[in-house]
Amino acid sequence: MTLAQLEHTQKRMQQKWYKLAMAEQSGVAVAVLERMYNAYVLAMEEYNRCSAEYQRERQDESAPIPVKQKKSTRSKVSTEGADHTKMAS
Repeated sequence: MTLAQLEHTQKRMQQKWYKLAMAEQSGVAVAVLERMYNAYVLAMEEYNRCSAEYQRERQDESAPIPVKQKKSTRSKVSTEGADHTKMAS
């Protein structure tokens, strides 16, 4: 999903809403308004799907790539005699 595609679905949804609002102000029959509203809701659902897909793709692109670390070559420090408890005097 590209940004242009997302913007196109957003513009389509906004146009449907605008036409619905203008039709309502013009006194269009309720049955026609209901059909126009249903078309707007479908356009809104399509926009929501596209928006979610766009965000998911962007999130996937920005996800960090795990890097395999080489085994450490440092010598292990001996813990023998490392019991350094302090006794109260």
